Amino acid sequence: MQRNSYVTIDDLDALSMGSVFLATGGGGDPYLPMLLAKQALLEYGPVSLIAPDELNSEDYVVALGAVGAPTVSLELLPSIDEAGDTLRAFEKHTSKKVNAIASFEIGGGNSLLPLVAAAGAGIPMIDGDGMGRALPEAQMMTYAIAGAKPTPAVARDYAGNTAAFSTSDTTTYERHIRSFSMAAGGMITAAEHPMSGAFVKTAIIPHTVSFAINLGKVLIKHRGHVQQMMPHLKACFEKSVYGQCKLLFEGKITDKSVAIVGGYDVGELTVAGFNGQPPVTVNIKNEYLIAKQSDKVLASVPDLIVLVDIETSEPINAERIKYGQRVAIIAVECPAFYKSKRALAAVSPRAFGFDFDYVALSEKQTF
Repeated sequence: MQRNSYVTIDDLDALSMGSVFLATGGGGDPYLPMLLAKQALLEYGPVSLIAPDELNSEDYVVALGAVGAPTVSLELLPSIDEAGDTLRAFEKHTSKKVNAIASFEIGGGNSLLPLVAAAGAGIPMIDGDGMGRALPEAQMMTYAIAGAKPTPAVARDYAGNTAAFSTSDTTTYERHIRSFSMAAGGMITAAEHPMSGAFVKTAIIPHTVSFAINLGKVLIKHRGHVQQMMPHLKACFEKSVYGQCKLLFEGKITDKSVAIVGGYDVGELTVAGFNGQPPVTVNIKNEYLIAKQSDKVLASVPDLIVLVDIETSEPINAERIKYGQRVAIIAVECPAFYKSKRALAAVSPRAFGFDFDYVALSEKQTF
């Protein structure tokens, strides 16, 4: 296995910022995971970040991250040991040595927990992830869509209890892992979807970790009003696996209704325009899924919907949205992987119960 580059302590603020933007509201709050990652890198040193095509075909890779309702991540706080203990429990359960760690999603805290595990184990983290954003369910990951089996899998709760899973398919696994998460207080850490290096090359969204770091640097360097930020964001996304980046709407949060339902944060929020325009509603299931103005769908999953502070352009997790915040809604076209018929069966608006088809951001009329 060849080593490509490294993630250092100096990268973590940018990685945190960029991954929250890509998380579309979900992925868990990154603040504590970032502190844990800083402590892990201080203790163990930088983590090797390898491109997917640098993997050997026989390498044994596992995806690792947190599962639960993001709101709980503000209350049920992880320790520095959880990610590493979950990885060790997985290796003990499978009697196999993991050669590299992959992220569930390039989203918030779930971009940082794999880094903590990789640092402690002294193994690389792959520059890529299984979503190119954050999504709420396991069967929505590229690994599952491409045909990886979710199990054997191991999950660990905040008290150190572990559970092993063996299921026939990822949809069943999602129900079981979600039930364990709910029984354990609403948030757990899991190692799942074991894959070969050869398979990962075909299934992962590549280079999203390094892109999140670059995106975060852009957001930090040009911090300011969203109108001033947009040219920098568009230039950044033009060089990525993503598509167009558009500013959809600016306004103020006038309503938010979210509850933990079935182990997910589910609800919607309302953004009222400043100049009398019809308000925009945003549907949430851990992540921002649909942005709709009256009967017009402005953007929908699997494209990315991002809410940022209008004055600073800092992205805002769904669990931190509050009444009265002045926000801008930005949309980014998803990676090409999610536009296939097979992928859309798992992640289109209809997969979430909405009665309309996905239309890519680039195919919509100019806003």
